[in-house]
Amino acid sequence: MTETVVLTGVPTLLARRVAERLLDTKGTRIVAIVRSKFKEGARQFVDELTAERRARVTILDGDAASMDLGLSGQEFKRLAAEVDVIHHAAQASWVGIDEKSAEAFNVRATREALELARAASHLRAFVHHSTANVSGDRRGLVLESELDLGQGTRNAVEATKIRAEKIVRAAARDVPAIVVRPSQVVGDSKTGEVDRLDGPYLLVLLMLTAPPDFAIPLPTEGDAQLNMVPVDWVAAASVAIGRDPRAVGQTFHLVDPRPPTVREVFEVLARAAGRRSPRGFIPANLTRAILRTPGLERLARSPRAFLDQLANHVHYSARNTEAILAGRGIDPPSFDSYADVMVNHVRGRLTAERRRRDAEPEVVEDPLV
Repeated sequence: MTETVVLTGVPTLLARRVAERLLDTKGTRIVAIVRSKFKEGARQFVDELTAERRARVTILDGDAASMDLGLSGQEFKRLAAEVDVIHHAAQASWVGIDEKSAEAFNVRATREALELARAASHLRAFVHHSTANVSGDRRGLVLESELDLGQGTRNAVEATKIRAEKIVRAAARDVPAIVVRPSQVVGDSKTGEVDRLDGPYLLVLLMLTAPPDFAIPLPTEGDAQLNMVPVDWVAAASVAIGRDPRAVGQTFHLVDPRPPTVREVFEVLARAAGRRSPRGFIPANLTRAILRTPGLERLARSPRAFLDQLANHVHYSARNTEAILAGRGIDPPSFDSYADVMVNHVRGRLTAERRRRDAEPEVVEDPLV
């Protein structure tokens, strides 16, 4: 093997796509640090790989948010001697998560991953998977070099992701740190697979569950941009950036360079779903009031947070990303090229959910899960 990569976050879809992209290089070996409760999912992922690829993946029982990543002293020392690259993809990204859990998954886990990076004898790169939403409620142009400019945060994820990036920046004095910041991550552009039907998928759910002849109004005026990128492209870009020595010490926005407006997203999704295009819009304050209706409390934090994004006029500079990926053929696909894949995936999930409910009517499931 010519490269040993430590990967956290398996079996989330992002971590699995990163692993697949890493394994495209024959000499790469992956050591996945997996919490015991997720070991079955991680093992299933590995079992679905080809025999040659399975032989290059090792699963270690651990916990990214625990001391020494939950590893034994011997395991930690061995990894420190072997690791060439760390992809720290373990994170809490659901905006409805509580502050305590977000702190553990986003901040504490980052500290522990950095401890391995500091102990490593020949580390080439520590790739920290963050989010462009560290910009919080900022408006206008956001640069890759910027982090904490006093912006407000809209949820625990944004607040803890800012703190995690600060820790990585402080460690960059003695760790070859790289930060990748994708915008809103959606499912695989080819298969539609996604961990959770959240964020933009709320729009798809609205369209597919509304009467076919009903034109859903926009929840805002619709002139703000909605920046989305598919998880398979995020993984490809992250792996390429993590292998480039020029990337060390820099931050990279993984974004759509030509993002559609909210209205354009609605119109594309409506066509893909076979629904009428949106007519008019509901003022944001009225939409928020609707989302506070009794019975929606369990879901309220997630839709309301997404609504804030729909009304936020922000644009992400990606000069670092464009420079380092130039000429490699790793360009983000346009939203309209995979919108129908998103809709078909959600339609399939809804159909499967209805069948489960018909078979087990006493079981109540969350359609967003």
